[in-house]
Amino acid sequence: MCRNIRTLFNFEPPATNDEIRASALQFVRKLSGFTHPSQKNQAAFDHAVDDITAIARQLLKDLETSAPPRDRDVEAAKARERSRQRYA
Repeated sequence: MCRNIRTLFNFEPPATNDEIRASALQFVRKLSGFTHPSQKNQAAFDHAVDDITAIARQLLKDLETSAPPRDRDVEAAKARERSRQRYA
């Protein structure tokens, strides 16, 4: 359920709005226990996703580091290798 909640800080290129929203959506799904809320809960669900997206975007903007930005392709290759070893 949490496959889109990933580290988004200090990457080159920076995280996109779609990536931040996808993480917020997965976070709300995890908290609520709903993958698809009922019509009655849809407005509250959407409002939470919007709020968390905005907060996450602001957090990523405000964070500072002296470390050089990580490369997305290199990090993805490392993750694939860890997965290959784990499930080999």
